[in-house]
Amino acid sequence: MKNDVLELKKSLMEKATEERRLKVMYYFKTGKGEYGEGDTFLGISNPDLRECIKPYLKKISLEDLQELLKSKEHEFRLAALLIFVDRYRKNSEEREEIVNIYTQSTRYINNWDLVDCSAHNILGPWLSSRPRDILYEFATSGDLWEERISIMSTLHFIIKEREFEETLKLAKILLTHKHDLIHKAVGWMLREIGKISMETEEKFLKEHYKVMPRTMLRYAIEKFPEELRQDYLKGRV
Repeated sequence: MKNDVLELKKSLMEKATEERRLKVMYYFKTGKGEYGEGDTFLGISNPDLRECIKPYLKKISLEDLQELLKSKEHEFRLAALLIFVDRYRKNSEEREEIVNIYTQSTRYINNWDLVDCSAHNILGPWLSSRPRDILYEFATSGDLWEERISIMSTLHFIIKEREFEETLKLAKILLTHKHDLIHKAVGWMLREIGKISMETEEKFLKEHYKVMPRTMLRYAIEKFPEELRQDYLKGRV
């Protein structure tokens, strides 16, 4: 690994605090049997992390970024993903390689913040005009993080293209998922659809809300008028 990566790591570690490390280990559920079990945190705030990566956005090779993404330290993986996102936006010649690295490295994109900062900024735009089979492969893979990547990638379609079909298809696949991180993600994407087309969201909800996990429903209807929200919660729709 080249000196610039080592320098970035050193810069990040200088921002770490033990107090924050303990807080984020609890926040990201790193206890035994929890979704983040075994993850290693240094204790770096997101503003500090984003400031640290600024001098390195163009300097680090994609090969070295891929190695950085394999780090055991959570914040190093986050730094790699944020740099990938920036490079994807600004350098069209690197996009295909970035997507290939991203889709082959999902074992390291293994917490919700890592997914949520990257999926709709890398995989979503890449699939805008391409076949989207990989979203369905991920949605049915049985891997929690790939499943979240699948639905979160569609945020790009919703916001940038006002296209809802893929989100609704994936939401239906994930409708009875057992993990609340998927419930929250699906509900969130349905809510985003509703901001643009409440008619579209309600059409989906009326068909599925009675079998939806409660958390998913609550996220989906969070912005509804209170009376309508209560009608959904009490099964009166």
